[in-house]
Amino acid sequence: MCTGQARTSSHRPALVERGKIPMTSTGRQKRPPTADVGLDFPRDRADAVTAATSFWTSVNRRDFLTGSGFAASAFTTPVTRWLVTPADEPADMAGGRRVGRADLEELRHAADDARRWDSKYGGGNWKANSVTLCLQTRAAPLLGGSFSDTVGRDLFSVTSELSRLAGWTAFDTGQHDVAQRHFIQALRLARAGGDVQLGCYVLTTMAMQAMLRGFASEAVDMAQGAYERAKGRAAPRVLAFTKLIEARAHAHEHNARAASRALAASEDLLSSAEAHTGAEPAWIDFYGHARLSADAAEIFRDLKNPKAALAWNQRAAAMPPGVFTRSVGMRLAIVATAHLQARDLDQGLDLGHRSVDILARVQSSRARDYVREFITALGPWRREPTVRDFLHRTRNELNVAVA
Repeated sequence: MCTGQARTSSHRPALVERGKIPMTSTGRQKRPPTADVGLDFPRDRADAVTAATSFWTSVNRRDFLTGSGFAASAFTTPVTRWLVTPADEPADMAGGRRVGRADLEELRHAADDARRWDSKYGGGNWKANSVTLCLQTRAAPLLGGSFSDTVGRDLFSVTSELSRLAGWTAFDTGQHDVAQRHFIQALRLARAGGDVQLGCYVLTTMAMQAMLRGFASEAVDMAQGAYERAKGRAAPRVLAFTKLIEARAHAHEHNARAASRALAASEDLLSSAEAHTGAEPAWIDFYGHARLSADAAEIFRDLKNPKAALAWNQRAAAMPPGVFTRSVGMRLAIVATAHLQARDLDQGLDLGHRSVDILARVQSSRARDYVREFITALGPWRREPTVRDFLHRTRNELNVAVA
């Protein structure tokens, strides 16, 4: 298990003076990272390892520099290169110590652990935040080791998943530029591992980020590209998720027909997945009919069709709050907003309070955005005493600003 403890050296100074350039473990000065670190998607696999490890080394430093935030244009080259070549040619590696299956199991365990904690407590919990340090102190040295092609492909794949998780937790806490860089490195490492279906999943996650940052049209293109490139090479459940995110992006563009068509395609693929006898990757096991129904409620809320949103929510009610705490809290806020669209203030406020009950225990700025959307929908009732009480509660318990 990745413990999150970095090795120390007796040559490292105990303290570094404020304002000085940080020191390496050998006593040399580190150069401040450049603003484009982590945005590279090299064609060469060895260069890709260098780009990823340089980013992991830099991202937790105080002098880490980024641009102005998320930029959809930064995805252009990575997406294009992955679509052209989603899998590198086989190649072994001769470097440092020999990498074995036990090393891979350690990284897989770290990824599984981080997924569980993220779902229950949000991206801001200490366990989720340890993923970046795990990449730096455990995964990076292994990528510089010696391994066969078979072990190497698995190593690149599990490291890709860890980088995707690091990006997801950063995104969940509002660090959108950092998240974007983790996703780009995850996509490149999936290609290095020849793992097309993981690359498809990473690209779909990138599409989701673009959508939620206001770039719905680009998200549609990315989700469609992920589906077309992985079709016939990815499990039906993986492909179903690409169609779900495409549907959500169409809904953000207020295209009800395209959203419904993509949602239906996702549902059909999920039905195929239930009959599918082949092995599926562990990282997609969250996506079932309950999750599809929950996201469908959000899709129709975005399309301002509360009747359909509430009908889909009835099918999503089986999601266990003890496991998917954040997801349940966000869905309650979504359904509360749909009730307001249907002019049912009492039911909307009841669900809004239940959402706050859950999300007050979750460290997720993304989840709080759903509460903000509900607050915006409360606009016509702002003078109602019950609404003022709710706004007071969200300000105190969630630190959600009221415009």
